[in-house]
Amino acid sequence: MSAGPPPLRPFGLRLHHDGHWSHEGQPITHLRLREAFDRGVRFLPEERKYVVQLGRFRGEIEVEEAGFFVRDLDRETGEITLSDGTRECLELATLRCSPRDDALLCTVKRNLLPEGLPARFTHGAHSELLAGVEHTQEGPALRIAGKARLLPDLSFRENPAGSTPGRGKLG
Repeated sequence: MSAGPPPLRPFGLRLHHDGHWSHEGQPITHLRLREAFDRGVRFLPEERKYVVQLGRFRGEIEVEEAGFFVRDLDRETGEITLSDGTRECLELATLRCSPRDDALLCTVKRNLLPEGLPARFTHGAHSELLAGVEHTQEGPALRIAGKARLLPDLSFRENPAGSTPGRGKLG
């Protein structure tokens, strides 16, 4: 009698910090396969592992920075759309800069872990967020659902690798 499925182990599938996929070091270029992988990312809280699930197949993946990506920000509702197709409210207080390259990160999926999981903003979602920033007497704020909500301190590193020099602070 079987004791259940075999333990999960990495099988060479990697989700890079910029959202690209590779298998055993080779980039995955097939658009539909990448999209299926994006939608299939799951986090298993009991095992504290990321997997990709396609139908009945489930395999552990290596995640460089974030297993989920913010694809869209709806400033009318304050909801973000994640790479797995789910939507949830953006927690402004969790916005922070990636130590890798200053890309925006936020915390999502608190239903899986109390401390949540990191999600990285795509360029489009980052631009959408910045388009809603306004300067108030209290500091930079994001207009969501018609209200200006203060942003946390988003100090960018000075000239991180691969970035534009002198980006400084937001606001």
